[in-house]
Amino acid sequence: MKNLKALFFLTIFLGNSSLFAQQTVGLFSNTIDSYNGYTLFAPMTNTTTYLIDNCGEKVHSWNSAYKPGLSAYVLEDGTLLRTRNTNSTTFTAGGSGGGIEMLDWNGNVIWEYTISTANECQHHDIEYLPNGNILVIVWDSKTSAEATQAGRNISGATLWSERIIEIQPDLVNGGGTIIWEWKAWDHLVQDFDNTKDNFGTVSTSPELLNVNFTSGNPTNEDWLHINSIDYNAEFDQIIVSSHSFSEIWIIDHSTSTVQAASHLGGAYNKGGDLLYRWGNPQTYDQGTAVDQLLFKQHDANWIADSLTDEGMIMVFNNQAGTPLDYSEVNIIDPPIDVSGNYTYSGSAYSPSSFHWSYQSLTPTNFYASNISGAQRLLNGNTLICDGPAGTFFEVDYAGNTVWEYINPVSQSGIVTQGDPVTQNVVFRSYRYPVDYQGFNGQTLTPQGYIESGSTFSCTLYTTGIDENEFEVVTSIYPNPAQNSVTISSNINLKSIAIYNATGERVMEQLTTKNSVIINTTQLSDGIYLIKILSHNRKVSFRKVIIAK
Repeated sequence: MKNLKALFFLTIFLGNSSLFAQQTVGLFSNTIDSYNGYTLFAPMTNTTTYLIDNCGEKVHSWNSAYKPGLSAYVLEDGTLLRTRNTNSTTFTAGGSGGGIEMLDWNGNVIWEYTISTANECQHHDIEYLPNGNILVIVWDSKTSAEATQAGRNISGATLWSERIIEIQPDLVNGGGTIIWEWKAWDHLVQDFDNTKDNFGTVSTSPELLNVNFTSGNPTNEDWLHINSIDYNAEFDQIIVSSHSFSEIWIIDHSTSTVQAASHLGGAYNKGGDLLYRWGNPQTYDQGTAVDQLLFKQHDANWIADSLTDEGMIMVFNNQAGTPLDYSEVNIIDPPIDVSGNYTYSGSAYSPSSFHWSYQSLTPTNFYASNISGAQRLLNGNTLICDGPAGTFFEVDYAGNTVWEYINPVSQSGIVTQGDPVTQNVVFRSYRYPVDYQGFNGQTLTPQGYIESGSTFSCTLYTTGIDENEFEVVTSIYPNPAQNSVTISSNINLKSIAIYNATGERVMEQLTTKNSVIINTTQLSDGIYLIKILSHNRKVSFRKVIIAK
């Protein structure tokens, strides 16, 4: 968890709040560099979903009959799409859900769907598609006999595999239709028993899942434990995060259900086999522990177009620290071409390192052993949810904290300011722009702090919300550059900062002009990110290549 005492003094110094030394929940910091918007979160031990402004005041909430199971989203029509925890007595592992519901702005249930039987259960995450359908992660129970026939060499009563289903909701009559399905069980390989199904060579079958790979307890029935799902509309691909394999996987969504059960068909002619995997090449016998870069990660998501590092993949790397316990947020730049094909050379999938990482200055101050997530924001900052601590904080590209908030809703209810808080866990948090389409026609008036007893004041900075208020046109030349680079804008600039590939700020220059020449002779060859801050505090990012 972050050093709250240091953040307290920083906040006082910045003059944006008046806090007291025994503060335990609510807003800890809101600086002018934060991206102003509304933050959504659903406490895991509570049935209410909250929307707060950057000062930590509630602007809206939805009440449900169910605790989340686990994700929640605001759709572009203002509907709250959330998962339900129906308390399955069969699937009792972390992340268990069992259903989905849609609530209108007033909290009325306008659609619901249950996926909870003795053989299957919705869990963790869902993804709303552009066509209005919903992708759902579902545990898929297999018997011990089925696992043995598949070539598994570890005995157990049951084994939970995974399915991804696409539901077409019927908003008029209720319920829905499953129109597409992918099963992990259709894409297995094993080199244990040549008399059983799926026999082959693991190291030459990276597109398949080794049914005998395990991490931790080998008899754990929750074998794969997928904990997130996201969709890429440009390439019609799905990305999931497997906690147990410490990997992210990408599959083709353009297939039919029949093709998804095979190894052929779809836009990439690989059926439902993995198009790409990354994080732990030990799972397909193409590396050792030294090569593992993801550790029990969550929230694998594509960074949207027009955002900094667009098209890359962001993950919350929960147990990145070994042997010390600490977490990181990492960005991966996958080897993909313009058609959505991934390069594979026959060994471990590239890249061999992260494109960008956030880590606390004292690494062990930031550790979330499970759940959690991260979101790239429109101004280039990153909103991070430390799930077990119920803490949301925003960092700029250099890793400086510009906003922080602690969930004041615990298992026992709403916390009084100053009292200790436990079990205020949150799966993820999301920041929506104030002009988000889903808020059209709604009045989002601050209603006071969720917690009782908070008396501090806060300045709500509106900088960076109206993207059309000041159009900033910036050019960088030459690019690639050798000994200098010129940065030119249509309005006066305030500062120029240059970051290397690891996110370290290597140069910064203040200015009051609209054109600046930066001496780059001391920079090594490589790709750098330039953060340009205009006089009206609009932020833009540009990449530059230094090649001498």
